[in-house]
Amino acid sequence: MHDEMRTGGNDRFSDELRALKDEWMWFLALGVGLMAVGVVAIGAAFMATLVTVAFFGVLLLVGGIAQTVSAFWSPRWRGLLVHMLTGILYLVVGYIVIDNPVEAAIAMTLLIAGFLIVVGVFRIVVSLFERFHNWGWCLLSGCISALLGIMILKQWPASGVCVIGLFIGIEMVFNGLAWVMIADGLRRLDRAA
Repeated sequence: MHDEMRTGGNDRFSDELRALKDEWMWFLALGVGLMAVGVVAIGAAFMATLVTVAFFGVLLLVGGIAQTVSAFWSPRWRGLLVHMLTGILYLVVGYIVIDNPVEAAIAMTLLIAGFLIVVGVFRIVVSLFERFHNWGWCLLSGCISALLGIMILKQWPASGVCVIGLFIGIEMVFNGLAWVMIADGLRRLDRAA
């Protein structure tokens, strides 16, 4: 029974691959596009940071408007006050972020640095005390996270104007690379067929 389930899963996977093999060019275009935008974001990390922070502020404003307006749809609800105050908080923070994107980026970068240090130390401690299967990779990941956080913190507040854009750019480059590799796999599948 288990082998039948495994075979059925493989058949479904093969069917999906066959359906996608003719679309490999689209995946390649997506990957190359993401990599290009990522390289631009890395090269213009300050501008990418400002755009990202401003977009975050707009999202907060939209969320705040939606939450504040929706609070009035149920005026007899006992949670009205909390719902409305949360919406107002979103509006205020969104306005502050949009009005002062550089200062918001600096503050967010400090949070990112702190997060990376705490997560890194946590991974290091857990991997050293638990020694689970392949614990060394978790230890390495923790060391890298903590080191990145410390590097950001040492350069803070100057790092605040470019770190977010740099991280977004790096993520886009690697995401694009993943799509390029998927496209290459589908292209090879097309040739093998």
